[in-house]
Amino acid sequence: MDVTIRKAGPRDVPRMLALVKELALFEKEPEAVTVTEEEMLDAGFGPGPVWFGWVAEGPAGIVGMAVCYTRYSTWRGRTIYLEDIIVTEAARGRKVGERLFRACVRHAAAEGYNWMRWQVLDWNTDAIRFYERFGAGISAGWLNGELTKEQLQALAAHSS
Repeated sequence: MDVTIRKAGPRDVPRMLALVKELALFEKEPEAVTVTEEEMLDAGFGPGPVWFGWVAEGPAGIVGMAVCYTRYSTWRGRTIYLEDIIVTEAARGRKVGERLFRACVRHAAAEGYNWMRWQVLDWNTDAIRFYERFGAGISAGWLNGELTKEQLQALAAHSS
């Protein structure tokens, strides 16, 4: 598949959001995507961008994407966090995901990050095998904690 990997730009956001929704459907949580196109655009290309990424573009348009952001670990320092790597079903098996992953790795190495981290669902054996091909460790001991926007607002309103 003739695909070009390039930095994501503002014009890519509508297609990127469509890919996010495709991933949510695959992960059996289509209702979980609440971000709007405007929010995604502002968060990536507004006055205080919090994410950066790459798209895989072929003759038919964007067939994949990778979105990252910078985290800080008190144990390890600056970390690149791979939020999502998504490749359309039609483009899978053609090294598109590998090329997107390697774009993230090259960026992390060039920018001096101390490590790279991501999450993968324990039932997504294809994704686990994908990451293991690069020698990645998949840890089992950490649980995710989270608060929704509504919970954040409620807790903030009752905090002194």
